[in-house]
Amino acid sequence: MERIDSQALKSILVSKRANIFYLEHCRVLVNGGRVEYVTDDGRRSHYWNIPIANTTTILLGTGTSITQAAARELARAGILIGVCGSNGTPLFSATDHELPICWFTPQSEYRPTEYVQAWLGFWFDEGKRLEAAKLLQKSRLDYVRRHWTSSRFGRPFLADASQLYPVLDNAWDQMASASDGMELLLEEARLTKVLYKIAAQTAGYGAFVRQRAEQASDRANRFLDHGNYLAYGLGATAAWTLGLPHAFALMHGKTRRGALVFDVADLIKDALIMPLAFSSAIEGDTDQQFRQHCVEKLVEAEALDFIIDTLKVIAFSMEKQG
Repeated sequence: MERIDSQALKSILVSKRANIFYLEHCRVLVNGGRVEYVTDDGRRSHYWNIPIANTTTILLGTGTSITQAAARELARAGILIGVCGSNGTPLFSATDHELPICWFTPQSEYRPTEYVQAWLGFWFDEGKRLEAAKLLQKSRLDYVRRHWTSSRFGRPFLADASQLYPVLDNAWDQMASASDGMELLLEEARLTKVLYKIAAQTAGYGAFVRQRAEQASDRANRFLDHGNYLAYGLGATAAWTLGLPHAFALMHGKTRRGALVFDVADLIKDALIMPLAFSSAIEGDTDQQFRQHCVEKLVEAEALDFIIDTLKVIAFSMEKQG
């Protein structure tokens, strides 16, 4: 079998790649020059190819292992590897301290410098960082507006524009006038609660209360957790693609590890993951079916493109203001 050099597979831009993998109870290895994952069925082993030229993120769940050769090939192809718990939710250490997710970013090449230079040019100025956070939230609201009222969403979900638009308009009015980051965070939290209510009503889910992963007893809460970690995978990929360190966040605080990943994931969580979580819960989807719907929707909506373009706009618009 002809060996495939992973370095020859970089012709697909990261933002145009289509696949996000979540793997459980398997081994990731190199077989005949290809990266594959192996599942065991009794005495038989099944080998499944991972198209590394068209993959952005791989989440390794419970019962997985990866060989050094596979890790090397994934790094060469520019794929982020995330180590997580069951169904893509967080790991918990022996002290029960929540680890949001552990990321291994490819270090086989230098990343572009123009974006991080523009980002750091405003980041140390608290006022400019607040303005950048407002730009982030404006893009987030516009993305919700675009997708929640689109008949092409692909699932039984179509929000009432007469109910949704005033909520988004009022939220932006409050965010635009926020005097500091805490005030902006409080408005964001208030908006999220309202969006949960609208999404539950639109999908016909009934009463809903958001719960932490370890407390969640209903399907919608579980799906929200699973889907959000797919969004975190795209957020981490976007930050790596542009060479932006995860520590230089806009919203989630300068001391929270990987906070920029949570910031940029918020751009797509409400617009794409939240509707899918409620509609899949109503449809009775399995965890695997829900994750597949999420991956398909993230690709169809060009979510990674949107995140990357938004970060570029923020970086360079703030640089011009400086």
